[in-house]
Order: sequence, then structure tokens, then C-alpha cells
Amino acid sequence: MPLIVLWDIDHTLIENSGVSKEIYAAAFSAATGRDAVRPARTEGRTDRLILAEMFRDHEVNAPEWEMAIRALTAAGAAREGDLARRGRALPGAREALVAVAAEPAMVSSVLTGNIYANARVKLRAFGLDTLVDMGCGAYGADATDRAALVDIARRRARTAYALPARTPVVLIGDTPRDVRAALDSDAHVVAVASGIHGADELREAGATVVLPNLLDTRALMRHLRTLAHSAA
Repeated sequence: MPLIVLWDIDHTLIENSGVSKEIYAAAFSAATGRDAVRPARTEGRTDRLILAEMFRDHEVNAPEWEMAIRALTAAGAAREGDLARRGRALPGAREALVAVAAEPAMVSSVLTGNIYANARVKLRAFGLDTLVDMGCGAYGADATDRAALVDIARRRARTAYALPARTPVVLIGDTPRDVRAALDSDAHVVAVASGIHGADELREAGATVVLPNLLDTRALMRHLRTLAHSAA
């Protein structure tokens, strides 16, 4: 049985070192003409939700979403160099992506709260963008709710690769929102305690598989192969 593997980006594959919040602040300013005095609240939220909360926190009317996308895209593109200099790929991320990409039966893509353009910026800054099929992922412009993104990515991957309807999905992420999104959408989850949320917090959210990081590629691959075989 094939397996759809969906990777979160921030704090799962990369450390953005504060560049993400700078992107949101710049996009907010471009869209509203005002400086942001309160930082964006991220932690697994989608871009739609992050900006909606920023507009509400600053008591300004939300602009048209297409304007917000343009502002986010421009802000992300302008900070790719900063991201490459200040951020980093997290330990084991590249090796894990390479291992999954080498499995003929696995479709490797992303599920992220970032809009597509900024997801590509973040992966490209560290040479990771070519290791996943970004065309069948799901992004922050697709939905406000993260669980809805799982269903969107599932449909895109099934269509792109002509996969059976019962092909299992596994989401790999670092926040309780990732865990809940997987559980709410009938997907498996591998939680990685590489962000601000510890292993106990991720387990409390419902994750049964929690890794400290992505360094143990063999252990990760054993688990992913088990998921695929158990669904066959």
C-alpha cells in the first residue's frame, strides 16, 4: 500500500529564527499601512488565521485576502536571504526527506500554515524544496483550519498519483495543532518535539508516536513502512 507523507515546515524541518514573525509584521504593514505593535501568534496556525488574528488584535478591518496574499508573498521573497543566513535546516531533516523520497511507494509532500510561495521560500533557503512534491501539498491559503488542509492534501496526492481511496496519510509535525489536525482528519501522526512543545505536551494532544527530533532516520522509516504495510 502506498503512503502519503505530509511534512510540517517550521520547527519540524527548519528553524526560521524569527524571520517568520518578521514576514507577518511586514505583510501586516503593507496591507494596512500601520506598523504591527503585537507579534503574530503562530504555533501551528494557518496564514489565514494568523493574519485574521493580527487584524483583530490591532482593531483594523481585514483587507481582501488576495491583497494579504500579495503582501505575504512580497514579504517572504524579500527575506529569503535573511532566512538562509539566520535560520537552518533542523538536524536530520534533510536525511529524513531523502529517505522518504527514495521509497517508491511513498508520496512526500508538505502540510503547512504558510502560503505556497513562502513555503517554497523556506524550503528553498536550505535546499530542501526539491526533496518533496510541493504540487500536492496543502497551504495556508487553502483553509483556515489545519485539519481541512489534511483533506486537501490527501485529495491532491490521490489525484496526482492515481492512488487508491484508502491510501493512508501520515502528518509529521511539531505542535499540538498538527496532532489534532491529523486525528480530526483520520490521518496518522508522528509528532516531533523539535519546537517549543515538549514530548509530554504532544502526547497529551493525542500523539502516540513522538520523536525528539528527526536524527534517527531508521526509526522514522521503520514506523512509516509499518503504517504502509498495516494498511495493505
